[in-house]
Amino acid sequence: MIKIILALLSTGGALSILFASIGILRMPDFYLRLSVTVKASTLGVGLLLICAAIMFPDVSVTTKAIAIIFFLIITAPIAAHMIGRAAYFTGTPLWKGTVVDELAGMYNKETHELENHPDEGTDERGNIAETSKETK
Repeated sequence: MIKIILALLSTGGALSILFASIGILRMPDFYLRLSVTVKASTLGVGLLLICAAIMFPDVSVTTKAIAIIFFLIITAPIAAHMIGRAAYFTGTPLWKGTVVDELAGMYNKETHELENHPDEGTDERGNIAETSKETK
């Protein structure tokens, strides 16, 4: 039974990593490639580490595998966000078929900060003020 579970998990992990590599080739721009790669490869590596933890039931191997999975799940999305943000701010072009660019015109290149959209108000602390339909 354990061999079947290991076979399923390792096959799922390998397929997930395969889909990540296919996504790098098939996606039209940097941002979609980054998204596909981070999501699929994190899942694939996580599944393979679970296989390693099951295959080697030693406490040290299991603890290390769980720690690696934990830190991978925490750091991969943050790293992808920072890489994507840096790419956007340095001018990496979006795909021609991109429908909405919500950050367009909101980045101040002098202060390197995001600013509020001109149509939205702010409260006394500079946060975007929420307006309800009832008050309009």
